[in-house]
Amino acid sequence: MRYLQYIGLALPLMMVISATAAPSIQSEPIQPLSKPLIKNPAMVELGKKLFFEPRLSKSGFISCNSCHNLATGGSDNLTSSIGDHWQQGPIRSPTVLNSSLNVAQFWDGRAKSLQEQASGPIANPKEMASNHVLALDVLRSIPAYVNEFDKVFGHKQISMQEVTRAIAAFEETLVTPDSHFDQWLKGNKKALNTQELRGYQTFKTAGCVACHNGPAVGGNSFQKMGLVAPYQTSNPAQGRAGVTGKDADRMAFKVPSLRNVALRAPYFHDAGAPTLEAAVTTMGQLQLGRSFSQQEVGDIVAFLHTLTGQQPRIVLPILPASSNNTPRPTPFN
Repeated sequence: MRYLQYIGLALPLMMVISATAAPSIQSEPIQPLSKPLIKNPAMVELGKKLFFEPRLSKSGFISCNSCHNLATGGSDNLTSSIGDHWQQGPIRSPTVLNSSLNVAQFWDGRAKSLQEQASGPIANPKEMASNHVLALDVLRSIPAYVNEFDKVFGHKQISMQEVTRAIAAFEETLVTPDSHFDQWLKGNKKALNTQELRGYQTFKTAGCVACHNGPAVGGNSFQKMGLVAPYQTSNPAQGRAGVTGKDADRMAFKVPSLRNVALRAPYFHDAGAPTLEAAVTTMGQLQLGRSFSQQEVGDIVAFLHTLTGQQPRIVLPILPASSNNTPRPTPFN
């Protein structure tokens, strides 16, 4: 994939607006988020249970929500996630919120869809540390799950395909519309204050929108981390190169969505920026070759806070009880 050039693409995207003018959605590089359309409520409800189901892990303690906590912006807000036996994950956990808008899943894009992504952590020895056979044995041993899969899919032969389809269906509903910025995009001139508008202007004219654009304000391309100057990190992750095997893809990562970014410090794949201010400063230097002033950093951060949307209102599911035949967790083995 040919990477976008931050600086070269910035010029045609520069659009100056006034604090009093109502924006035209078509003329802006960012579009408002729409509420999710739920086509199969029963599948979504099953997927929600599986998302919160710790028995899919070897320990019986770790669920999808452990690393993608819906109470904290869809991530765990740690420098790297904690897996089975307190193993340290190799990379920062990305948010699951609005992840259906991503060009691919994981920082390196190795999963093409949410469904493909959902199967990985279950069998990863550093994450949930189970395997697909054991996870399916657990679900098949619980009559309430068997009946629910039958209701949703029309048969009782539970497979990993049905499991991941249901989890993906739930994750597709985790959209966060109606942020202050969305309200402004739709014509509410009072939704943003003077500093927030000034921050958006700087965000555009500096070239940030070359990669952070679209409804998700990112997530739709892969970019090299350290375009103007090398990014210094001790994290061994090599980005897309680990998937494609191409040296040209080294240190190229999926551009993260900036939706709800104020909720999920620290930042970058290696959590190298502890605050939004640090992240903005680093991005300016390494990606744009620009040293933002203190006011510019404050203005951009103020704008980024306006991207926090309505968080999913999740009622925790009551998970069905294990049966006498359900394989027992082994958290200490």
